[in-house]
Amino acid sequence: MSFLLPKLTCKREVDQAIKSVAEKVLVLRFGRDNDAVCLQLDDILAKTAHDLSKMAVIYLVDVDKVPVYTQYFDISYIPSTVFFFNGQHMKVDYGSPDHTKFVGSFKTKQDFIDLIEVIYRGAMRGKLIVRSPIDPRNIPKYDLLYQGI
Repeated sequence: MSFLLPKLTCKREVDQAIKSVAEKVLVLRFGRDNDAVCLQLDDILAKTAHDLSKMAVIYLVDVDKVPVYTQYFDISYIPSTVFFFNGQHMKVDYGSPDHTKFVGSFKTKQDFIDLIEVIYRGAMRGKLIVRSPIDPRNIPKYDLLYQGI
């Protein structure tokens, strides 16, 4: 399903998307097109893209083609989904140690839709961090890896 969503293939394109998407949530999915979990997430993103078109813009970013952002957001697990609003990085409290990105795939389309609605409403009120509406049982668990410390 990754062929249904637009792709950003270089740092300049990612920068342009972050700067130009206004009054909508920018969703950047970092991953690889041939990864099974990424394909599962892409399917959910593609199916919800039309329903969320008034609130969100979704792009796919290949971690191998944009290593600057892969390193900047510390993307060690794929897929990882990062959110922006009017050029501001939106953080979400998932009940995990990392609030900067969602790691893994969403269990259902409704989980993703609910999350985008909460981020959008919070961002419209000026918040930079919001609490995740997703059931904690539906959030993938992982351990943070700190390398070189």
